[in-house]
Amino acid sequence: MPSDAVAAGVESDAEGIVGLAGTADRPLPPSANWLTAVNSRLSRWALYLASVCLAALLAVVVYGVVMRYVFNDAPPYVEQVALLLVISVAMFGASAGVRDAGHIGLDSLVRNLPPRVQFWCKVAVEVLSGTFAVSLVLGGVEMALSTQGATIPTLGLPESTRYVPVILSGILILLFCVELLIALFKGHKVIASWH
Repeated sequence: MPSDAVAAGVESDAEGIVGLAGTADRPLPPSANWLTAVNSRLSRWALYLASVCLAALLAVVVYGVVMRYVFNDAPPYVEQVALLLVISVAMFGASAGVRDAGHIGLDSLVRNLPPRVQFWCKVAVEVLSGTFAVSLVLGGVEMALSTQGATIPTLGLPESTRYVPVILSGILILLFCVELLIALFKGHKVIASWH
């Protein structure tokens, strides 16, 4: 396998399921590598952001519990900060999981199908995931616009702040689905961001 293909974040599909464009060992052309390079970084950043938010969530919840039960002085903002962090962890973690094929699937069923059917099942998964991503973006924008006049209690931030992670993760998921579809049709497999 060419080293430039590995550096760009793609590898040949070892399972023998090739795309419509040719053999499984053909590297992506340089013109297609820019999307893989950008998505690899975006996925890694989303994963780091989800990890930081998870650590912050743990710290905020422990702080809130200690303040409530040890000092009997519960800060009013802890619950709202924790909710924002939960949304961020879920959304950014999910987007990174989509690119790295970390989502739940019925692999045992699909692996028993003929290679051509397996290929089209993978295409269907990416198309459905992309459709879901579009609904996340559109729904998130609609909710952000409808709540922009309100504020989050105890934080003073606009209520639309809650929907920023949803919109960003929808955009990321859509980008990752496009990359995965291109890789499928070219007969390549996207390397996980943490590889």
